[in-house]
Amino acid sequence: MQSSDQSPSRRSFGSDGDESRIDSELRHLVGGEMKEIEIMEEEEEEEESSPHKETSSAEVEKKSVSSSDSKNPTSNLASESPLSPKEKPLLDRPPMEKKSGKKKKTVPAMALRKRNKSVGVASKGPSESGQDNNPDLGRFLLKQARDLVSSGDNSNYNPQKALDLALRSVKAFEACTNGKPSLELVMSLHVAAAIYCSTGQYNEAIPLLEQSIDIIPAITKGHQEEHALAKFAGYMQLGDTYAMLGQLENSTKCYSTGLDIQKQVLGKNDPRVGETCRYLAEAHVQALQFDEAQKLCQLALDIHRENGAPASLEEAADRRLMGLICETKGDHESALEHLVLASMAMVANGQEGEVAGVDCSIGDAYLSLTRYDEAIFAYQKALTSLKTKKGENHPAVGSVFVRLADLYNKTGKLKEARSYCENALRIYEKPAPGIPPEEIATGLTDISAIYESMNELEQAIKLLEKALKIYSDAPGQQSTMAGIEAQMGVIYYMMGSYSESYDSFKSAVAKLRTSGERKSAFFGIALNQMGLACVQRFAINEAVELFEEAKDVLEHECGPEHPDTLGVYSNLAGTYDAMGRLEDAIKILEYVVQVREDKLGTANPDVADEKKRLGELLKEAGRVRTRKARSLENLLDNHAANTSSHNTTNKDVITVV
Repeated sequence: MQSSDQSPSRRSFGSDGDESRIDSELRHLVGGEMKEIEIMEEEEEEEESSPHKETSSAEVEKKSVSSSDSKNPTSNLASESPLSPKEKPLLDRPPMEKKSGKKKKTVPAMALRKRNKSVGVASKGPSESGQDNNPDLGRFLLKQARDLVSSGDNSNYNPQKALDLALRSVKAFEACTNGKPSLELVMSLHVAAAIYCSTGQYNEAIPLLEQSIDIIPAITKGHQEEHALAKFAGYMQLGDTYAMLGQLENSTKCYSTGLDIQKQVLGKNDPRVGETCRYLAEAHVQALQFDEAQKLCQLALDIHRENGAPASLEEAADRRLMGLICETKGDHESALEHLVLASMAMVANGQEGEVAGVDCSIGDAYLSLTRYDEAIFAYQKALTSLKTKKGENHPAVGSVFVRLADLYNKTGKLKEARSYCENALRIYEKPAPGIPPEEIATGLTDISAIYESMNELEQAIKLLEKALKIYSDAPGQQSTMAGIEAQMGVIYYMMGSYSESYDSFKSAVAKLRTSGERKSAFFGIALNQMGLACVQRFAINEAVELFEEAKDVLEHECGPEHPDTLGVYSNLAGTYDAMGRLEDAIKILEYVVQVREDKLGTANPDVADEKKRLGELLKEAGRVRTRKARSLENLLDNHAANTSSHNTTNKDVITVV
């Protein structure tokens, strides 16, 4: 049975810093100010002095509710850098201001039929007022909801009240649109969805966002730009919501559709298109779709290089992400080139304080190239900068300790490696206030991988369990949790705890199915590992099902001749043999032996083992191996080709994390 390489758990490949991920509270740009409707109230002394009239407290208090002046609620769509995923969220609005001067209050005009009941009517919903087809009421309710959300840091903030106002505004706009596209209705749906997301009710937000997208007709040439902006915004916010649920496949589809709309409206070379390309590339990285991520990141680089000044901050952000992608794919030289250029661009733009993160990535590239002295220099440079800027107990300092521990472990200096691991653990076990829990979990996972490589498996499991507990409280982390559980399954397998290994893989596979990663190579490898655990537990029938599914996934993602795919073939042949399906086992093993001989040569130990297994099966079946004869010239040509391919970096190898 062949297991995948026991490699360290994967890190987060997203860009670091402000340009990494966009806050997914509200991505749309359907902005605009609420139309101001003012009703002047005159003082009537006669009414105040009348003994038969009851004076309301609202009339005496005279509060004022105001909003910014705007003729068109969506007039700022085209002017405020539309269709960019990095816009300031719509909900970031100033609180209501008090106006001085005459006594007046801003309330829906339709609500003030009787002066002495004005405030009471304004607080009612559409159904209560009896006039739910007036857009003025919808605008007022939407403004109230947005103002409440903008004061979210206030201890008195009530998200349920803000949600109720937003949903009432939706009903008010629906009643007066008569099925026609309404940007105000789209805006209210986006705000309500954002409030749902802020309270963790992501499934409730999805229907609202889908409705907002369906309201806007198909984008065609010459269509109103405001409608295009609204549709783009809806797809981006829907993609963020799916991402928070861990449904990465649905998330990337929504982002891709939004990008297509953005290109139609702004053109392919607009700088904002470049920002969206980088954002979508980061989403593909999180879904382990590195080829797509690289294409999009290169497109972003081309756009920003064409539109911006040389060595711009946008180009630096693109190159940081491209460096991480190249590093992940094994193209370390290209990664180093992009990272060095990113560092130079950041320094040129006065971002010296942010260069430490890039220096760490540069050290990683040097480490992968076994240029250890240069890696140590890069790490030490980053360490000095981070200690000065963030303090000696910041998790960023701990991450550099982890890198140094990994370096010394790979060079055989285990004492130094343990020392740096202990230094990092002291930081992660007592984090400073305000540190994101995910950052601590990532550090614990990385340290666990080092302990695993030093064969200290118990300590590695303990750290992974701590990291898993941290991620369990964070939304949208199903894929990350699946990676940790898969790594735990590998370690349990190495320890001989096959039941625990099976349980860990089973949980990981279930999360990957839910998050839409059933088409990734990582999913295929996890299935293969789970199948191995089943073999050790003598669950042969289940093992066959898992190996067959893994075979289908890896054939599609990696090809039939990829080492991971061949490993699954070999495992499947072994289980077929155990079930008595001798002919099926021989057929698969003959293909494996042929491919390995072509790729590795007949003298390779792996080939010899496979040939021995095949010979035993053929002998049992009363057959001998028949192989097509080839000329010496063909053998020499294949040997030269294999030597050339062996010297080329393999960019497709994916290991269990």
